[in-house]
This record gives sequence, C-alpha cells and structure tokens, in this order.
Amino acid sequence: MKYLMGIDNGGTFVKAGLSDENGRLAAVAREPIRNLTPKPGFTERDMGELWKQNAKVIREAVKKSGIDAKDIAGVSFSGHGKGLYLVGQDGKPSYKGILSTDTRAWKYVKQWKSDGTADKVYKKTYQDILACQPVSLLAWLRDHEPEVLADTKYIFSVKDYIRYCLTGNANGEYTDFSGANLINLDTAAYDRELMGYFGLDMAYDKLPPLKFSADVCGTVTERAAEETGLLPGTPVMAGMFDVDACGIASGIYDETPMCMIAGTWSINEYITKKPVVNGTVALNSMFCIPGYYLIEESSPTSAGNMQWFIDQLMAEKKEELAKEGRSIYDLTNEMAASIGPEDSNVVFLPFLNGSNEDPLAKGCFIGLTDFHDRRHMLRAVYEGIVFSHLTHVKRLLRNREKPEAIRLAGGAANSDVWVQIFADALQIPVETVECQEQGIMGAAMAAGIGAGVYSGYADAAAKLVHVSKKVMPRAEYKEIYEKKFKTYRQIIDALSGVWENLREGGEGDV
Repeated sequence: MKYLMGIDNGGTFVKAGLSDENGRLAAVAREPIRNLTPKPGFTERDMGELWKQNAKVIREAVKKSGIDAKDIAGVSFSGHGKGLYLVGQDGKPSYKGILSTDTRAWKYVKQWKSDGTADKVYKKTYQDILACQPVSLLAWLRDHEPEVLADTKYIFSVKDYIRYCLTGNANGEYTDFSGANLINLDTAAYDRELMGYFGLDMAYDKLPPLKFSADVCGTVTERAAEETGLLPGTPVMAGMFDVDACGIASGIYDETPMCMIAGTWSINEYITKKPVVNGTVALNSMFCIPGYYLIEESSPTSAGNMQWFIDQLMAEKKEELAKEGRSIYDLTNEMAASIGPEDSNVVFLPFLNGSNEDPLAKGCFIGLTDFHDRRHMLRAVYEGIVFSHLTHVKRLLRNREKPEAIRLAGGAANSDVWVQIFADALQIPVETVECQEQGIMGAAMAAGIGAGVYSGYADAAAKLVHVSKKVMPRAEYKEIYEKKFKTYRQIIDALSGVWENLREGGEGDV
C-alpha cells in the first residue's frame, strides 16, 4: 500500500495528513499558527517559525501513522491563497509572511479602480483587484519598505514557500498565481505589461517558474528529511490553492456541481471550460485540472468570525468544557439551535477579518436589546455568515444553472444546525462529504497523480470522495430567510458611507 502526504497551511492552522490510496486518513497532525497583528489591518506571521511548525506536523503525522517513510509515494500541498511570502537573496525570508486577511493596501485598490488601471488589468486577468493580493501588497512594500523588494529573490504563496523549504527549488504554481492578478489568463503566462500596470516592473523577474498542481517540483532534501522524518528523495508535487483542494476533494471535477467552503474565508465556486468575462463575478483563475477555470466568489467573512465569538465571548465556557472532555462547538450548536429563525431579528455583519462589501467595513451586531443573550447573538453569527455566502452564490448563479445540490466543506460542515441554515437560506440541498480534511485530501490527490498512483483527478475523486449526508431545504422557512436576507442587505447599504469614519489609525495608510 502506498501512502500520500498532504500538507495544508490555512489561516489559523498548519496540518499534515497521510492518506492511503483509497482515501483513508492514517494520521493527521495539526498546529495552531501564531499570527501577528502589529497594526490595524495588518496580519502577518513569522516565516521561519511557520516552517518549523510545518516540519513538526509532518514529523508527528509520520510518527502517529506508524507508516515507514519509504512507503510515502509523494508529498503535496494546499495553502491559503492571496497574501505574500517573500524569500531574499540569501534564501531566507526577506519579510514577514502576509496573510489573505491583511487589508493594509486597500487604498491602492481604490486608486486603481478610479484611475482606470483595474479596467486594463481585467482585460488580461478577468478578476477584480483585492487588497490582499500580492500585487497590492507588493505596491505597498514598494512605497513603504523598498529595501525589502530590493532584497527579495522570489515571490511565493504560502505553499510555495513550504515547498521551497522541503526541496530547495523555487517554483510558483498556476492555481495560486492565476488568482492573484499575476498571470495573463489568455496566455497562461506571466505578463510584463500587466506588472507594469501596477507599477511593479521591478518585481517581474522575481516571479518563479510556474508549475501545474500535480507536477513534480523536486524531492525532499537531506536537510529537510532530518527535520521532518520524510525520506530523502521523496517526490514533491506543486500543490494548489486551498479553494481548489477543497473543491476537488468535494468531488468538483466537472461543470455540474457547486461548492462552498466555510472556513476563515467564504469560498463559493464552480468550474467551467471558459472563464466568465462579463464582469459579474470577481475572480476567474486556472483550476487544478488543466483546461478548467475556477469561477470563484470569496471574501474573509465566514467561520473565522465564529472563532472570534468563541475566543472573546465564550472563553470561560471553552476552558470549562475542555476540562470535561467536551467541545465548545457542541454547546454553540445547542445554543444556536435553541433560537428558531423566526424567533430573533438580530443581524450580524461578518466583517471582522475583512468584507465582500467595502474594504473598510467592520463586523457588528444590529438590533440588540436587553432581552437578547448569547444564544441570539450566536444565531445571528451563524446566519450572518450564511448570508455572506448567499451574496456570493447569487452572483455566481447569474452565469449558470441552479445546481441540484451544493457541496459544503470547512468548519460549518461539521455542524448539523449550521448545514440546515445553509440549506434553508439557499433553498438548495446541501451535501457534505465523509472526509472533513479537504485541504489535506486535495493535496494528497495531487501527490498521487504526480506519483502515478492515480491517472488523473477524476480517477482520484472517484476513489476518494464519498457523500456523507444530504440536507434538504425546508420550504416553510423560505419566506422567513428571504426577509432576513433582505434586511441584511439593507443594513449593509445603509452603512456604506460610515466605514471611512471608523478607520483606525494606521489602517492602510498610504
């Protein structure tokens, strides 16, 4: 039996898992990532520390599995998109890693929209410009810390950096870079004129050679083997953007289904053989299956908001339950389920880490009175996150048929009450799959294809993806959720002129 390792670097955790050829996870190890917020709007991490955490979870996964490292046929990756990870001339990080929740460069996006740059960029990339994309962050560094760019040798995504640490080879990868305004989608190549639109001519030669997700990018070095417990010479494949990984691990390998991922980000996607170029969706990119495009609507407005609520408003309960061997999520699900959709009109805007409405929008509760308690607030958090996903899904449905079902992945898929809210608000059946480590599994698929274990993604998905349950929408709640969603949208529209007044000192100053 051959085993495949998937390494997943997300917004809050780094994970490593070993899967057999049939999708059985032999072991998973995880480590919370220490993120830094030195200023409002800044979210960073220490890249040296990040590599040590990756090495640790790889080593722990191998040890927990009891598998001989010689039976690991290949290694690959999943990682958060956007953000920026720079390596200097000396082969070491030249700056802190920047996450996809960073908003420091919001003014560049505003400027590029007003001066016509965004229109020129769209004709080459078919996507909006986001404050968290490498192009925006590179422009910020160009103007604020030019010495960093001068010292930089390679521009990476998070998974590219970890792969570099494992192999010593520098590569970019299509799914990440094509979703970052770094690739001309018509030519599937870097474009010097495109970089010039952003005023980033000096960064063009720092873009590493591109690979497809299942391409071999080298092998585990002797030094990395000592740190990770992997065998020197183990093949290492390029990997993919975690949105692609979750999509392919949910069974999205043709144009029929849709997928939602409720993690740190609200991800909503489907794939097609042609990009959508009419301006109705924010992001087109190359999918991990060559020849397909990922049509994506996304924002950092999903379950990360739930984590904040628990950490800030339920920390004592979390600690108390941990001592009893119980999960805080069991309690939050009970509390949210105790309030029916018709029993509370409290609205939560899930904009704690960013927004799909305005780059300066903030999270908030609307409609609280002294009658309400944490149960009502939790229900509003569950619903507000669903409404953000619904906003994206409605945009996607302008360009395709309504699917027979939507596959849901991420933390929310583990909650029966939350899955039911998704189904009721969408009025579309929602399916979940057996494996809830889609980032790891998608990476393992790429490793298996590169190592010759699978003939392609359809073959891998047929063997590894199994639907665990299908939740049907309840027609009696259709009108209730339509009304609640309308109120959610009205509140956002009413606050559209307020966010600039709430900007904190240092937040995205140019």
